[in-house]
Amino acid sequence: MGIAKIIMPALPLVLALAACGGGGDGGRDSDSGSGSGSGTPAAPVWSERIEPFEPQAAPALKRTGSLPGPAGAVAGPAATRVVALGALPPGLAQAADRPMAPGAAGVPRRIGSARAVADTASVAATAALLQWQATARGTQVAALRFASRGARGVRLGVLVRALPPGAVLRFYGAAPDAAVEVGAQDLQAMAERNAGAGAGDEVARTYWSPDFGAEQTTLEVEIPASAAPSAVRLAVPRLSHFTLSVAEADGAFATKAAAAESCLVDVSCQPEYLEQSRSVARMSFVAEDGATFFCTGTLLNDMASSGTPYFLSAQHCISSQAEASTLVTDWLYRSASCGSAAENPASRRLTGGARLLYASASTDTAFMRLNDAAPAGIVYAGSYYGGVPVGTDLAGLHHPEGGWQKLSLGRLLNYSNCGDTSCGNSSDESGNFLALSWRQGSTEGGSSGSGIFVAIGARRYLAGQLHGGTASCAKPDGVDYYGRFDRSYRAALKTWLNP
Repeated sequence: MGIAKIIMPALPLVLALAACGGGGDGGRDSDSGSGSGSGTPAAPVWSERIEPFEPQAAPALKRTGSLPGPAGAVAGPAATRVVALGALPPGLAQAADRPMAPGAAGVPRRIGSARAVADTASVAATAALLQWQATARGTQVAALRFASRGARGVRLGVLVRALPPGAVLRFYGAAPDAAVEVGAQDLQAMAERNAGAGAGDEVARTYWSPDFGAEQTTLEVEIPASAAPSAVRLAVPRLSHFTLSVAEADGAFATKAAAAESCLVDVSCQPEYLEQSRSVARMSFVAEDGATFFCTGTLLNDMASSGTPYFLSAQHCISSQAEASTLVTDWLYRSASCGSAAENPASRRLTGGARLLYASASTDTAFMRLNDAAPAGIVYAGSYYGGVPVGTDLAGLHHPEGGWQKLSLGRLLNYSNCGDTSCGNSSDESGNFLALSWRQGSTEGGSSGSGIFVAIGARRYLAGQLHGGTASCAKPDGVDYYGRFDRSYRAALKTWLNP
């Protein structure tokens, strides 16, 4: 533990040890982290903070396609070939969490498993299936629809060997007018970032599509009329088959919380926390083995309120640039109103991935910059990089089980240090983690990486991100551990947040 990495452009990546875990699903020794604490900062300096920032105008969202006209499918049904996979084998369907050693800290919420796709495993096999046709706007297009029986969502792992200039990959589900597209230039930039950070060739060149909440995802390739179809060299050797839908994710948490009413705290019922709520996003990402996971992250402001989309989560969620490139974030993802069974209609999704700037196992920190601009209505959270006294009330905002955003209220018990399988008491001088007990709410898998907030005056400021612990709706008296933001800030994050 204790090894960190800072990722800078054009520099080789320094390898770091694997993080300890996080989020409420992991086990801990039952007595780890308990106690009254062994020290507090003598005098908190509450001025050591960066204020929140709410942009007054909506940013222009990045569009990666380079061909003219609106996004959306242009291929007709005759041009679309179907690649069908049967039901997911039982062993993969039953997988629920990232495999870790027994007793390890919490883990991201696993929602998808990798499946091999024999029909498109090679460039030659894929090229043989693509049926090219001219479009009304003077381009050429071909499409493949991938159907994985029983999937709640499908992300395609598209291995891009080469594309002609001006080419666009387009992905959609049942609604072609809701397509997501990415251009050849952006795909090349992604591959270079991944390779520069140490990823192998196939991992670096693989683009993971977003999912569309059903068992089918269509890949459409569009190239200029002057381009040769033989210049398209790509394959789809695997996909990630979701075993959990959005509705099931929220329902899973509701089931766990049913026996403990105070565990289910809908953030929409707490208007005083809605500013912080608008800084928090549900994360989904694909690990290098092709499995898909949920975590939670927080958008952070910098001292200049520049609007740069800096994003904080846990290293045990995102530990490599290749994983950061697969990041999809869902914003304002909560109930439409207090007590409502409907999703907030203002929720928005970003699919552009991120650049991993810094990762540390010592505080379980992953610090990124999103490749897309933050959507309208978002708040960049303030942060506090001073010491938090033992006994301070704190609030967590997170997406348990990947469901709608929830609120947890707790108190700082003591400082701790965490190893691969447990955490132990420490002092404020040497402890890298905050140990919390909850008086209302709790955490679950999917809460990993979420922020903990401290009130300073009338506002709240991020003070750490969730590593893991024993707390859950089934164990409300458990303890959770958060990596200290002040430690990661002083170690590296001030380089970007307060240069």
